[in-house]
Amino acid sequence: MAGEHEESTWPLPRFHFKVSFGDKGEIAFQEVSGLDSESDIIEYRAGNNANFSTVKMPGLQKSSNVTMKKGIFKSDTALYDYFNEIKMNTIARQNVTIQLLDEEHNPMFTWTLKNAFPLKVSGTDLNAQNNEMAVEEIVMAHEGLIFEKA
Repeated sequence: MAGEHEESTWPLPRFHFKVSFGDKGEIAFQEVSGLDSESDIIEYRAGNNANFSTVKMPGLQKSSNVTMKKGIFKSDTALYDYFNEIKMNTIARQNVTIQLLDEEHNPMFTWTLKNAFPLKVSGTDLNAQNNEMAVEEIVMAHEGLIFEKA
């Protein structure tokens, strides 16, 4: 009984996750952001309605672009190679899976980006006065976010 209580008492840490790119396989990232969705609001009021207010209904759903950051390693050009596959909308879209893992490396929650493709890739900032690691980022556009609990 105490185990059940302890399990619900502590929130999951957000630092243990993995990202898989369809046929590209798994790539280790330092940070993932933009895992959100929202619905537009449709407001409607019939002209003969006795109430002087609108009715609000859910409209189209939209999701943010997802940004992922990772350290740059010698001879690792995976993000630039992936981005360079875009040629006049000929890139093969693929699902991207982001999984939050427990202490035994099992997925607890999964976010799937449907029909994703790279929108932007950015290299690191360069500054001779800092001793930070070099970080690159990729921004992924997609056609919807699916959330699942394992």
